[in-house]
Amino acid sequence: MTDTSHKPPAPFERGLTPCPDCAEREVLIYPRFERLWHWSQAGSIVILMFTGLGMNGWHNLLSFEMAVRLHTLVALALLLLWVFATFWLMTTGNWKVFLPRVFGLFAVARYYAFGVFKGEHHPYQKSLAQRLNPLQAMAYAALKTVVFPLVWGTGLVYLTYNFWETLPNAPFWLELVANVHLAVAWIVAGFVILHIYLLTIGHSFREGVRPMIVGTETVALTPEQEAYLERHETWRLVD
Repeated sequence: MTDTSHKPPAPFERGLTPCPDCAEREVLIYPRFERLWHWSQAGSIVILMFTGLGMNGWHNLLSFEMAVRLHTLVALALLLLWVFATFWLMTTGNWKVFLPRVFGLFAVARYYAFGVFKGEHHPYQKSLAQRLNPLQAMAYAALKTVVFPLVWGTGLVYLTYNFWETLPNAPFWLELVANVHLAVAWIVAGFVILHIYLLTIGHSFREGVRPMIVGTETVALTPEQEAYLERHETWRLVD
């Protein structure tokens, strides 16, 4: 018989399903690399937004040449970070967190649209297996599979214009690529603003940011998960 004493219990997603036996515990769910990746990405996006606005004439705090140089260097560094992050997500299995799902999606969307303004409680409770609610998972999935690849692709095509400038109608295609890149960049900027706003819903901004700084967050644990962590991964439990 196979020894399963050291295997973690099956994933449990609390979501919208009652779990009377579950206990809420402060657990380390954001590893160090994920936090480093998150804040490096956030800082890079801020710099890219700042330099991008300067390149498009929204401010003159940097010269055009300096803005282009800084924008290019940070973009390439961020692209390299995304490659490492993608490898980490695939090898650790954390990519499953971003899988979109329909169950509970409309309840969460309704909460953000109406319920929060009526003082209702959030319909989704985070678990050890799934820290993202259905709406978050769908948004992140769209970013990682559509928006970010468009940013990478159009940026690299624009950057390598010297290699394809002899193609027919190259100036037209360059302008099209630049406009698509700019449009997608505004989508990213909108996501950043919405992301910051949602951090303040149901708690203070400081409480919303804290998990991504210290790595721990209160989640629902089944008795089996709690027993497993207390026996094999006590370093993940805060209290």
